[in-house]
Amino acid sequence: MALHFLLRLTGSHRTRAADRQLGGILAFVAGAINAGGFLAVQRYTSHMTGIVSGVADDLATGGFALALVGAVSLMAFVSGAACTALLINWARRRQMDSKFALALLLEAGLLLLFGLVGANLQSLGHLLVPTAVLLLCFIMGLQNAIVTKLSQAEIRTTHMTGVVTDLGIELGRLIYWNRINTANEIHFVRANREKLFIHALVLGLFFVGGLVGAVAFKHFGFSATLPLALLLVIMASPPLIVDFQRA
Repeated sequence: MALHFLLRLTGSHRTRAADRQLGGILAFVAGAINAGGFLAVQRYTSHMTGIVSGVADDLATGGFALALVGAVSLMAFVSGAACTALLINWARRRQMDSKFALALLLEAGLLLLFGLVGANLQSLGHLLVPTAVLLLCFIMGLQNAIVTKLSQAEIRTTHMTGVVTDLGIELGRLIYWNRINTANEIHFVRANREKLFIHALVLGLFFVGGLVGAVAFKHFGFSATLPLALLLVIMASPPLIVDFQRA
């Protein structure tokens, strides 16, 4: 039963329910990585809006070195998203069931690498902190592209600006008062309750993940990445096993 659920969750045959469930789980993971990563390297790495604005500010004030760091972080995020697209298209051409699971497995491996890098931050902080920032940006780009691809750009998991905007739009539609004697049904306003639910779910799980990630990092340090990596490996394994058996 659990194997069937996981296969439906990350396999190539998608349903809207599976998309929502995977999106919720990955929002939790993204929140945990983002909050825990901030405690580790003093930077949020899941949203590019602040990074792009920071690059502009640094250029305007003469902070060219900081601007370069921001630009490289942006490129790391873009590279992660591009990597997901490459993996998915490569697997799709070979009709593999694990076209989404491959990127999840790579994310798990990179999380373990982040934990390994972080374990040495005390002694080589001047080198490893920038490396950890770029690694986290790459992971966030990688993950966000996974859910974007499988949900046809309906769900995002690593940054909440669009989620909160869509949530506000649907709430506005929900509380809008339609006059009973409205003659033209074209102007009747109705909220998309399914969309409202999924955005509220993603936002809530991102917050819970951030809380759990921050607390876990505070108490366990970089070893807090191990449960997250294990969760991703468990989710990615069933489609990979199916492809291995076919091969």
